Amino acid sequence: MNKATFSAIFLVILLAMFGDGIFSVKQIEQAVVTRLGEPMRVIKNPGLHFKVPFLDTATFFDKRLMSVELSALEVTLGDKRRIMVDAFGRYKITDPLKFYQAVGSENRVLIRLNPVVLGSLSSVLGGVSLSSLLSDTRVSAMNRIRDEVNKAAKGFGIDVVDVRIRKTDLPQQNSEAICKRMMSEREREARELRAKGTEMSKIIKSTADKENAIAIAQANTRVQILISEGELEANKIYTEAFSKDRKFFEFFQSLEAYRASFGSQNSTFIISPKNDFFNVMKGEFCR
Repeated sequence: MNKATFSAIFLVILLAMFGDGIFSVKQIEQAVVTRLGEPMRVIKNPGLHFKVPFLDTATFFDKRLMSVELSALEVTLGDKRRIMVDAFGRYKITDPLKFYQAVGSENRVLIRLNPVVLGSLSSVLGGVSLSSLLSDTRVSAMNRIRDEVNKAAKGFGIDVVDVRIRKTDLPQQNSEAICKRMMSEREREARELRAKGTEMSKIIKSTADKENAIAIAQANTRVQILISEGELEANKIYTEAFSKDRKFFEFFQSLEAYRASFGSQNSTFIISPKNDFFNVMKGEFCR
């Protein structure tokens, strides 16, 4: 191997060592430098930093506030009601070395934090009623959960800034039971309304029949009164006419009798011709 080749190989190795020995920490980052898996130092200041090439490894962690989506949890409240709780948390890595040792990476935060938060949720909400959870008093309950979780999370090298419930819902079986109960109540209300409607229909029909019968009776009474008054007036007129001209009255009565008797074409009379009924026809009435 000549001197030029040796110099080129040496330069390449030197550049590789130099490139692997220098790393940059951003403003939003912090790093833990490990040597063959063993932590050596923590870097929180941004800028260029050095490590032993090929032996040291820099693991970076975010300084910013981060969120973690927690698993849905079914909780029994203080008033024995069961609800489904969907929560999330916000945290910040405050001790990158402890975080590296306890958690390993940011992708594993949920694995370590989820059981802690869910346990605290179950414990705290177990003493809270549903009405309290839906009112302003839930803030104090969420602060208690945050404090409990933050205390436990110190061992992970993180600071839990907030824990919030995104939404609450009833379990599936409860929702189905409520729907069935609502359907039963609506059916009961419908039956009651139909029964009331039928009863009102009978009352209205009965009242209408009664009023109709009364109206007909009153009308019939009025008709009979009018007929009686008419007959009375007719008799009065007849009496007055008879008293003024008896012969004319008898003549008129005979004509009315003829009209009633001879109205049909098939009328047959068996009567003596000398009967007074035919006096007008015989001309004897005017004598």
